[in-house]
Amino acid sequence: MKNMKAYIAEFIGTLVLVLFACGVAVFSGVNTVATSLAFGLVIVAMAYSIGNVSGCHINPAVSLAMLISKKMSVKDFCGYVIAQILGALAGAALLGLFAHSFKALGGNAVQPLLTANYSEIGSYLVALVAEIILTFVFVIAILGVTSKSSNGHVTGIVIGLALVLVHLLGLFLTGTSVNPARSIGPAILQALAGETTALSQIWIFIVGPMLGSALAAVCYAFLTKEEK
Repeated sequence: MKNMKAYIAEFIGTLVLVLFACGVAVFSGVNTVATSLAFGLVIVAMAYSIGNVSGCHINPAVSLAMLISKKMSVKDFCGYVIAQILGALAGAALLGLFAHSFKALGGNAVQPLLTANYSEIGSYLVALVAEIILTFVFVIAILGVTSKSSNGHVTGIVIGLALVLVHLLGLFLTGTSVNPARSIGPAILQALAGETTALSQIWIFIVGPMLGSALAAVCYAFLTKEEK
């Protein structure tokens, strides 16, 4: 029952992330500051509400880092990821309902800044590198601030601000994913509505964040390993 509550919390948290943060992006015309703050503020709100239930990962990349750091089991990792993707789908569905259109739900895609300066393959590779780096920075901040229980009162704020930071740059490059679930939900519903760009590029927003997260977990373990 405890695990199921954690899965439900992850579902709710990811739903809120997609609905509110992607919603701000859609309705503001992807205003850089507003969108960045929306993603960060959702993390703050969810961290202090469901954090004590599930840890408030609401992101498969974060769950992967916790798995690699041996802070969760493979079974829970799978349960978390399924709940996160379902939550993202539900959030995207509600956003489509509010926007009266499912063609623009904040799905990620390689941005004009890259497509205008690189070949198609080149822009994909640069976007992949960007997602790896953005996720690395985000996840290593999470691992650092959650490493000490004494940081509990500021954990949500630090993680939220870290997400704001990566969005301020990433929005110009990839629309900022750093979260496969956040990308998958909108991409699937946009594709069903006939807008397939996000889904055709979804591999970037799965591979990039997961690689960035794994690198962050390994790097953090190395940096904090005590010398014998």
